[in-house]
Amino acid sequence: MTWPTVLLLVVVAAAGLLRWRRPAWYWMTFGVTFAVVRVLVRYASVMEACGLTVPPSRWRLMLARVANRPAPESRAPRILRLWPTHTGLVLRLKLRPGQDAFDVAAASDRLRHSFGMYGVTSRELRSGVVEIRMTGYDVLKRVQMPAKTDTPRPMRVPVALREDGSVHYRDYRAVPHGLTLGATESGKSVYQRNLVAGLAPQHVALVGIDCKQGVELFPLARRFSALADNPDTALELLEALVSHMQDVYQLIRAEQRISVAVPDAEIAADIWDLPEDLRPVPVVVLVDEVAELALFASKEEEKRRDRIITALVRLAQLGRAAGVYLEICGQRFGSELGKGITMLRAQLTGRTAHRVNDETSANMAFGDIAPDAVLAAIQIPAETRGIAIAGDSTGGWHRIRAPHTTLRQAVNACNKHADRTPELPALAPFRPAVAPLPSARVPLSKTAPATA
Repeated sequence: MTWPTVLLLVVVAAAGLLRWRRPAWYWMTFGVTFAVVRVLVRYASVMEACGLTVPPSRWRLMLARVANRPAPESRAPRILRLWPTHTGLVLRLKLRPGQDAFDVAAASDRLRHSFGMYGVTSRELRSGVVEIRMTGYDVLKRVQMPAKTDTPRPMRVPVALREDGSVHYRDYRAVPHGLTLGATESGKSVYQRNLVAGLAPQHVALVGIDCKQGVELFPLARRFSALADNPDTALELLEALVSHMQDVYQLIRAEQRISVAVPDAEIAADIWDLPEDLRPVPVVVLVDEVAELALFASKEEEKRRDRIITALVRLAQLGRAAGVYLEICGQRFGSELGKGITMLRAQLTGRTAHRVNDETSANMAFGDIAPDAVLAAIQIPAETRGIAIAGDSTGGWHRIRAPHTTLRQAVNACNKHADRTPELPALAPFRPAVAPLPSARVPLSKTAPATA
């Protein structure tokens, strides 16, 4: 064997090993080049086979007839731009007259087979312009968040990776309240840890309600302004939050400054319109298991339950302008939890569903906003913990997966930013009691003093 042959075999073996062990590295070294060539060479034939071409217009047929030339062929959408990413390719198309963005979305699975890609999704950017995102490998199998994300913004944190390779953000100013469903061992806790770790560096007050005796949230107590580990304390905490919300509204009303001389853009309607020196700190309320707040076994517990749900509904309906945001988790969230539950669920715009045990649970999350996402949620296999379906009231949905974050990693993030924990007077009675962090590592053994 000659040296060029040996070198070629080594390159082929290295490419095969990378594709098996490190698909991301294979994509950046070999896969992206092959994919670009494959798309450009096959583009016209693939578009015709997928029914994404339009017949020639009348004036082109007339010119061909006058010039005695062959009839022009059907035309495919025009490529505006093609560029690679660290997970795949992005193809931007200009649709021809008579084509619709739904046609491209309906043909996405056929495009995936024809171009030899792992996944294909499409979205309409504006009228007549469609963006097709293609992934070269399974980005959700081993989630690696990009080193650089978008410019940081208040109340917006990256929490997961989408199946098209883009970052999934939890933006509380755009989607104030969220609901996370999932069965046991489905990945809810990991998703919640990523959320807390992402919020820890920001100027925000974290409030936790963990009725499982605090096993999920109390290890992160150094970054929490208030915590409750039983329904009785949760009721008092929620009613204190309602009182805090009313105080914030009084502050906004006092600072609205409505007069003829004040521009419309400067009239305050929520905390983000207030000057920074007067703006109250926003509050994110994390409820680990909502069913523990809604279940009751006696008349006294039923009265407590009604007061808890009433407080949650008030916070969901009125809390956005006061900077109070809800993040509610649970295994089920149906009407069997009692009156007021469906009213609360209607206020939770952001929906995330991990693996569920039955179709009814998936319907609780997406049945009223994105029926297509219900089928995707019940198809999540049990062995792929962390896979989830994220949707909102617009009807769109994405398959996401949060990077695996251990409890120790989340605790370290909270301890690192413990000095950013705000103290709210209304929540002072619920501030968790934690020991101060040691300033230096204490040696395990003492060195005997030297003797002369």
